[in-house]
Amino acid sequence: MTASGTDPRRALPGVDRVVAGLTGLPHPLLVECARAAVDHARATVDPSRALSAEALVDAVTADAQARVETRRRALLHPVINATGVIVHTNLGRVPLPETALDAARSVATGYSNLEYTLDDGTRGSRHQHAGSLLAAACGAEAGIVVNNNAAAVLLALGAVARGREVIVSRGELVEIGGGFRVPDIMAESGCRLVEVGTTNRTRLTDYEQQVRPETALVLKVHASNYRMVGFTEATPVADLARLGVPVMVDAGSGLLDATTPWLDARPPWLHEEPGIRQAVADGAGLVTFSGDKLLGGPQAGVIVGRSDLVAACARHPLARAVRADKVTLAMLQHVALTYLDGQGASLPVWRMASSPVAGLRARAAALCASVPTAVAVDTEAVAGGGSVPGLTIPSVGVACTPPDPENALARLRALDVVARVERGAVVCDLRTVDPADDPRLAEALRAACG
Repeated sequence: MTASGTDPRRALPGVDRVVAGLTGLPHPLLVECARAAVDHARATVDPSRALSAEALVDAVTADAQARVETRRRALLHPVINATGVIVHTNLGRVPLPETALDAARSVATGYSNLEYTLDDGTRGSRHQHAGSLLAAACGAEAGIVVNNNAAAVLLALGAVARGREVIVSRGELVEIGGGFRVPDIMAESGCRLVEVGTTNRTRLTDYEQQVRPETALVLKVHASNYRMVGFTEATPVADLARLGVPVMVDAGSGLLDATTPWLDARPPWLHEEPGIRQAVADGAGLVTFSGDKLLGGPQAGVIVGRSDLVAACARHPLARAVRADKVTLAMLQHVALTYLDGQGASLPVWRMASSPVAGLRARAAALCASVPTAVAVDTEAVAGGGSVPGLTIPSVGVACTPPDPENALARLRALDVVARVERGAVVCDLRTVDPADDPRLAEALRAACG
């Protein structure tokens, strides 16, 4: 209590009064923030401290507005990716081309022939659009699109192998991001896992010894998020295809063609990353892969391969639960057409990955000219997203060395710039920064690093 015996908490403002002074969010969310601020003040105000009603109102309103800003910042919004990780899962994987968004907008803002055949006025299939084009782009007979690659794997296994055996190398029973484990997804699909070989070496004879009438598939999983070196051996898809049972390849990252014909030459950093076209050509009956990552489209999963096996996937009851919507299909259709037109290099993922170091160095010099504390540095970017692990892409960035790098990094995040700390310096890798965002990056660096 104060000297006058009046508890200052009696002067706390009502929620409605606090809300009247707030802006920035819809009314129900402002009420939440105001109520939280009032409750916090009630729990923390010192009863022995003399506070005027006006001071309490101002303090509570300021706290509530701060909560509003925190809530706003938590909403989905654009940031600058200065980490050098091209396929950054936490930052939304890869940017989409404006032209793909235009294609999606034209479909989404009106009606479309999503499941309608205009030639004869009958019901059609949503798989005839992006799915068939992606199949054509990688030399497969047919294709369908679902909502992500995990769903593609689950659907393919459930449709083709439920209740039967699937042979997998022990070296390919991997776990990828988010706790997605191959044995778990196989169990969910209802097939029976048959492990062959060892962690580091699995030969064709290991598979041959396990093939029997109960065998539905041989599954080959691309270990996209780690690399095994040394005394290793794996069986190529072409050899597995001669076993007499369908081969399913979970290619993961979605490199459409290992030769990257849309670029002048295959980049060295791709190393041994397998291509979807090559898996199909080698005899894979089904290939699953991501629609984003190295394909450069929206988040989706793609199944391509033999028409009978793809049709089995499309007919399966689970297909409806994991199907892609019209917006995703419109964007993937555009991405497929881009590849078929030989223009894959125009997709942001490949534009970033193939940007010449000389151009990045020129941008770094311009940034350093406007940020006195910054210096240009050679860096190493990575593909990210579980693609080509352990391999880097030569890059260039700008670095600042403030007294407290972690604090500077936090200040950059407050300005919607995500960077990294390396050897005591704040480093912004320009390979993943859109050149149009260079002025914003410079402003943020000046504010965060002085």
